[in-house]
Amino acid sequence: MSLDLTRFFQACNPKKIISFENAEDRLYYIDFASVRGGTVINELARTITRLAPEEPTCQLFTGHIGCGKSTELLRLKFELQQQNFQVIYFDSREDLAIADVDVTDVLLAIARQITESLEEAQVTLQPKGFQALLQRAVRVLQTEIELETEASVGDLGIAASTEGEFSLSWGIGKITAKTKNSPELRSKLRQFLEPRTDTLLEQINEELLEPAIAQLKQRGKRGLVVIIDSLDRVDNVRKSSGSFTPEYLFVERGEQLKGLNCHVVYSIPLILIFSKAQARMSSRYGTDPKLLPMVRVRSRDSSQCEEGMEYLRQMVLARAFPDIKPQQRLSLVTELFDVPETLDRLCWISGGHV
Repeated sequence: MSLDLTRFFQACNPKKIISFENAEDRLYYIDFASVRGGTVINELARTITRLAPEEPTCQLFTGHIGCGKSTELLRLKFELQQQNFQVIYFDSREDLAIADVDVTDVLLAIARQITESLEEAQVTLQPKGFQALLQRAVRVLQTEIELETEASVGDLGIAASTEGEFSLSWGIGKITAKTKNSPELRSKLRQFLEPRTDTLLEQINEELLEPAIAQLKQRGKRGLVVIIDSLDRVDNVRKSSGSFTPEYLFVERGEQLKGLNCHVVYSIPLILIFSKAQARMSSRYGTDPKLLPMVRVRSRDSSQCEEGMEYLRQMVLARAFPDIKPQQRLSLVTELFDVPETLDRLCWISGGHV
């Protein structure tokens, strides 16, 4: 069996996240549940499927950066889609300046992703109040934005024509793209939206989510799930309120983040699990955050955990030989390493960090 080095290096790129909708990508997936201490994704899914679609849920998901959270969240998306849910997954870094995040930024990013997904699904919405709020926000920003459309700078292309030929997600995207790259504009937008946060949340619920879910149910869907990834990467900096960003965002403003009338899963910084605010956070959301542990490579008596080591070997070998059955891959170790012990050393010193 010859090794395709180009394919191997591409598969080893840590920025590449396995897409479960792609059959070829699924060949690279290794299920570490038995050596992570449980099936965390199944727990998230059960909460949604048992209560859905009548009662919204809000769940928190965390773990070390790089431990595989995004892969598991995309697996959650795939499994929920298989159970006939409309699922919106997005990386929050697309819309947010992750080093400087506030609750209104998150809500606006969620609104953009929801509208974009629903427009693609041809779900009809008439969010007049939400549009009006955004138009007022644009006037406050007073920024010159060159548009490649006939829409005026003043309304940023948000106002609907008489035929309704406009994209609300495009309009929100113009705002978030401009403010993401400008601290001054972010500050202006926040000053306008902050006292209107409850209004913004109410309009997202009443004009976007509730009519969308009603239409989706008419099409046979069981509910709507929004998965917001990469918020675990927000900087741990002190806000003007005195709190650090993770605590401010997910604890102090938790009531608003959990206020969306659909199923929501947020990835959150691991530091919150060890903070003094952990109990308050769990009380506020009504559930403990779900933790994705490292792969176990060492037992409590410091002996090697052979099952964990075996899964890590397979993770490496699957990226070189995805089309080969697991047991047959073991005979191909020397196609990659000088001796099998080198692969074992790599797995061992990783500490179970994928």
